[in-house]
Amino acid sequence: MALRFQRLTRPEIRNLGIGSRIAEHGIIVERMKSGDLRFSVNVMIDGQRVHRVIGRESEGVTREQAERAIEAFRTKAREGRLDLPTGRKVHRTFREAAEQYLENIDTTLRAGMRGYQDVPNKKRHLLTYLVPYFKDQRADKVTDFAVQHYVRHRLEKGAVLATVNRELSTLSHFMNRMIQWKWIKADDKPRIEKEDEPRKKIVILSGEHQQALMKGGIADQDPATWLFIAFGLNTAMRHGEILRVRWDEIDFASNRIHIPQAKAGQRIQPITGSLRTMLENERKSRDDQEGYIFTHRRHGGKTPYRKSMARQFERAVLRAGLEPTKVTPHVMRHTAITALVQAGVDLPTIQKISGHKTLLMVMRYVHLADDHIDTAIAALDTGMFDAITPELHTAGNLALNGRAKVVAISSGKAA
Repeated sequence: MALRFQRLTRPEIRNLGIGSRIAEHGIIVERMKSGDLRFSVNVMIDGQRVHRVIGRESEGVTREQAERAIEAFRTKAREGRLDLPTGRKVHRTFREAAEQYLENIDTTLRAGMRGYQDVPNKKRHLLTYLVPYFKDQRADKVTDFAVQHYVRHRLEKGAVLATVNRELSTLSHFMNRMIQWKWIKADDKPRIEKEDEPRKKIVILSGEHQQALMKGGIADQDPATWLFIAFGLNTAMRHGEILRVRWDEIDFASNRIHIPQAKAGQRIQPITGSLRTMLENERKSRDDQEGYIFTHRRHGGKTPYRKSMARQFERAVLRAGLEPTKVTPHVMRHTAITALVQAGVDLPTIQKISGHKTLLMVMRYVHLADDHIDTAIAALDTGMFDAITPELHTAGNLALNGRAKVVAISSGKAA
């Protein structure tokens, strides 16, 4: 709708004296000392003050251009792309914020700093799925409903629930970082709820299979394979946690490793005496006795430590005569935790060793330790009920039936 002007009319503009100005509907016209007219705007758009000089009459600027400029600002605000001068608040679009988020991650990693995990998947989730969906809407305007709709959209496209949950984890981390960097307010973060996934069957290795796997690692062409397997079976650490261990983070005197970066935050990781001995011997053979244990075999890695031992582990699994599709590096973690449960270790202690966020996650392993449960339930078997026999049970029923007849007769009713 065209604006109606009462003061800022063409005759009034022509009659402006030097130093005089007229303002209406956020448009300001001022007569300069040179006699030229300067057009500017000063309006509130989407809760922000926008003050811009549009131009001068000598440059061909008129009141109509100032009106169009205000309308353009409002359009950009609706699209979440208000381009304000430096120093003023800028509302980032989801796409812009995602690009800056990934840039910040790359800068942090190039500087040799820690703080981000599973970066390749974070990039893939954002660039392949999240950004193409949320596009250029404002990052601080993503709603609960939009997140729910994204989940339905992905599931309808054939994505499995576990995959969508991983994408939601990336979205949550992205939102948390925007809050930390003050790009959005904490109240702007939508509710991101992951659906419960059907639990996969937990695979554990028998003692015989563990020995075969260790032998397979020792026989591998990569000299680090056996040590990776020794770590997994003797600590219950995660794949990535093992690869980031440094020599100077190991306290050999107390059998402890300081883990500064883990899924549930930093922790102190206990290790077995056997692993300590293996590490002490291995350290003596190394030139660098302070840095990362699992360094690259060749120069040129993007990080000072290896990112994966999956291929080496698969070769060891095949040598052990096991199935690679079922026996992954994470199976070593399952095996170690289950061994702790079977040994009767209390759950809070297991949680400290495994690094799980909650006891509920540790409870998944309890059902695997049937012998441990059988031993516990046996404590209720005191033998006090051994005297109850079928004959005694029957006699008891007859006595009860007799009493029932007496009650029935005394009440005047037929039994």
